[in-house]
Amino acid sequence: MARGGTTSYALRRMRANKRADAEQWNERRRICAHALLNRPWIAKEEDPELFYWVKDQYTELRDWYAEHTGFLLILTRTMAKLDKAPLVAEPWMGFSEFREPRDYALFTYALWYLESKTELDQFVLTDIVEQVTEQLAASGIGLDWENYQHRLSMVRALKKLRELGVLRHIDGEESDWAHDTHKNVLYECAPSSRYVLRHFPRDIGAYERLDDFAEQVVYPDTVDGDMRRKRHGVYRRLLLEPAVADREWSKEELHYVVTQRRAIMDQLQFMFGLAGSRYREGLYFFYPEPTAECDLFPTAAGISDLTLLFAGELRRKLGGQDWHLEEDGTLELTRTDVEALLHGLKLRYGEYWSKEHREKSLGELAEALMAHMVEWKLGQRRAEGEERERFVVSAVVSRWNADYALDEGTEA
Repeated sequence: MARGGTTSYALRRMRANKRADAEQWNERRRICAHALLNRPWIAKEEDPELFYWVKDQYTELRDWYAEHTGFLLILTRTMAKLDKAPLVAEPWMGFSEFREPRDYALFTYALWYLESKTELDQFVLTDIVEQVTEQLAASGIGLDWENYQHRLSMVRALKKLRELGVLRHIDGEESDWAHDTHKNVLYECAPSSRYVLRHFPRDIGAYERLDDFAEQVVYPDTVDGDMRRKRHGVYRRLLLEPAVADREWSKEELHYVVTQRRAIMDQLQFMFGLAGSRYREGLYFFYPEPTAECDLFPTAAGISDLTLLFAGELRRKLGGQDWHLEEDGTLELTRTDVEALLHGLKLRYGEYWSKEHREKSLGELAEALMAHMVEWKLGQRRAEGEERERFVVSAVVSRWNADYALDEGTEA
């Protein structure tokens, strides 16, 4: 009896250990999937533990992304990168540090320069400027380095490459060169330089429309190819956009979302731990727990708090206003409506707001609120002339409500 009891206990311990190992494996897979989706890449030098986690689960991660999104998972001896691109490009997806289209052009030309370099090659900023200038001139494009704004564009491009770890800074500062072109900066080439830009499935010259550049896979003209295109498009948008309402899908895509919603919810829960819910206005996903890998709404910024207050005020005012709620749950407001709602909120809650928001005019506050909501796909501007701007509030806003709660022990 004693021996049998010992054996039974040992078996239970083994099963418990296996369950613990499986849970740890699943958690590591989700951490890797999040990091690959939200970071430019995972460098072995900077995060060796995560790099080896990806390496250990490479096959599963590669196959899942290929099957559901068409994204290519690249693994080298120094880095892991998910080669990804949005199906719908949004303004917030760019580099926030960049100010001009010229910044992106010089960023790309600097990468072109680095293609001729090998790992640990050293060079100076003026070498980059000289060769980029020659390449641009050969294409009939001229840059005036006497122009301070042009030099600032190059500074922003190079600083971004430094931040990404593509350029290793050794000596000097770009801002010094911007003020005095006789100054210089010494760099070293990192191995990641060849993996910054996307890989295209076809020759880039074959693309005629801007939308064509979103292509990740060349699909065969078959029923299976069409199904893969729809599946990849749906998963790419759900993973890379804050929210996608039913009205934003094509008829074919919406049919896929509606009929395959259980499979979609199961797959995103399995790979990312996302919780999905089907509402009248769309299929939406939420992170049950905060994650450091991506920005979540509400953000830590005060404008997110104001957005939640705005959502609550809309719910309270909806029945008493002459507003028309569309069938898809969206609500169209005038700019005056937005400012009036903010005026009421400011009178009621202004003392709790940051100094920045208290001191803003209603017009400035409305502009900041609408910009934040557009960024998170909680609203959309609809221009009808300068004095007839409309703001369409997404139906997903109705899922939130907020108020200020008094701390315990505080008298009302």
